[in-house]
Amino acid sequence: MRGLRRWWHDTAGGLPATFWYLWSGLLINRAGAFAMLFLSLYLTGVRGASEALAGAVVGAYGAGGAVGVLLGGVLADRWGRRATLLAAHLGAAGLMVALAFSRHLAVIAVLAALVGVVHSMPSPAFVAAIVDVVPEARRSRAFNLQFWAFNLGMAVASLLAGVLAEASFVALFLVDAGATLAAAAIIAWKVPETLARTRRRGAAADTAGPGAAGTADPAAHEAPSGSRRPGLVTALTDRTFLAFVGLTFVLAVLTMQTSTIMPLAMRADGLGPSAYGVVVALGGALIVLGQLFVPRLIEPYRKATVLSVSTGLMALGFGALAVADKLPFYLGAAVVWTIGSMLAAPPNAQINADLAPPELRARYQSVFYLTFPAASFVAPALGGLSLQYLGDRHWLVVGGLGLAAAVGHLLAGPPRERRVAALRDRERRAEAVAAGR
Repeated sequence: MRGLRRWWHDTAGGLPATFWYLWSGLLINRAGAFAMLFLSLYLTGVRGASEALAGAVVGAYGAGGAVGVLLGGVLADRWGRRATLLAAHLGAAGLMVALAFSRHLAVIAVLAALVGVVHSMPSPAFVAAIVDVVPEARRSRAFNLQFWAFNLGMAVASLLAGVLAEASFVALFLVDAGATLAAAAIIAWKVPETLARTRRRGAAADTAGPGAAGTADPAAHEAPSGSRRPGLVTALTDRTFLAFVGLTFVLAVLTMQTSTIMPLAMRADGLGPSAYGVVVALGGALIVLGQLFVPRLIEPYRKATVLSVSTGLMALGFGALAVADKLPFYLGAAVVWTIGSMLAAPPNAQINADLAPPELRARYQSVFYLTFPAASFVAPALGGLSLQYLGDRHWLVVGGLGLAAAVGHLLAGPPRERRVAALRDRERRAEAVAAGR
């Protein structure tokens, strides 16, 4: 019993109540966000759209997501985290109701693009709010729980979506809207605005002066030359941060192989959709069952080392598909790359949070989250060509790309750590200035 209590403390202990309300809102939101999973089937089966037109509408949803993640980051730093979350959730609920009763394909396409915007807006605000309220020493476990909730919610959504789609597509959209409203209600009722404390720290840092951080890195706290105030351009010109974003993009491209290229490879090996479903289900089950044990496992090690090992495991897992031709081989490879993704989740999120100046926290999150829609475009576009012309050697290319990123994390680790140390020193100096007033 003592060991169980210790495990629970190491996994979820010491986190503020606001975090748990945010976590609950995220879980409910993900568990209910299933309507768009069946959008292409709805368009072709109910609305009579061609496969090409259905693909274009789904693409509009993805394009809206790229816009929404940037918009969400800017608004979360200007309006506030709570206001952005509420606006996005309420907007998503209203758009889902509109989709449920829309008949014209042109209207559905516009609504799908708008849903893409509001579905992506909460991501930077959620993470920025978590960083605002969770002490730095406990953020790794907070991000681990966030990743677990996201995957648990998606697993529940996949199960519910199939049942509801069989019954009624209108019900599919309306239940999605109801879940989104439930998440909004929790945020409105229990989550306070967390931006105020970030603004106070940022103002104090400005008073402390540019030299307070003891670093010459202008991206740590200043806008680039020629701009009047820090903004989105600061994140887009921050070389240390962009190096980390680039490595995360590689990780995202590897992850996207499971939903884009791997089904094609399995079909070429004579394995049907049910076999693909088993492989995907195994990965989801491993995350749901094992993710809560990750923080204690990785805690003694440097984040760069953990990310290097995790990316290396993903590279080996996908690279092994070059010789896979039976379901057991695919399942074994899936275990390897899933363990890699589980290990990567907490340090990846924490480094992203650590590199962001407090006053630009959500904007940095929005640039970071752009890697995922970008990877969802690059992975199938280039991966399809690679698989067509290289065959099984495609997986050797993917594995080599992952191993290069693993080495990149080891090389980029020390500069990242110096940057984070400088930012923390800046915050300490700013707090000292504020306390001395």
